[in-house]
Amino acid sequence: MEHSLIRLRLSSPDGHYSGALLDQSKMLQIFGDAVTEIMINVDDHEGSLKSLDAEFVGTLRTGEYLEVGARLTRRQGGLRQFECTAHKLIELIHKNGGWSAHALAEPQLVAKAVAVAMTHS
Repeated sequence: MEHSLIRLRLSSPDGHYSGALLDQSKMLQIFGDAVTEIMINVDDHEGSLKSLDAEFVGTLRTGEYLEVGARLTRRQGGLRQFECTAHKLIELIHKNGGWSAHALAEPQLVAKAVAVAMTHS
C-alpha cells in the first residue's frame, strides 16, 4: 500500500490558541503518522522522518473532523518522498453564543506537506 488515509475528530487537548484553534504541531504529528503507516506497509518498519515541509492554508478547531492523506511519490535508495494533504470535513460554526457543527459540501484543504523519510536497512 503506497497511500494512507486517516480520519479523525480533533479533541479538546489539541486546541492551543483562543477560539480552540488547533496547534499546528498536531497537524505535523498526524502527517507523520500517515507517512509511518506507508513506511510500515512498504518497508516492514516505521523508518525515520527526515524532513517535513508543510504549508497551512486554513484553520482548524477542536471538535472539527479532518481527513489526512499521504501518498508515496518517490523512492530513491533508502529515501522515500511523500505528498500529504489535510482536508476539513466538518466544521464548527459559532453562532448565537454557542457552537454548531456543519458538514462541508466539499472537503476544504487546510494543510499540505512534502515529507521525506529514510528506511532502516
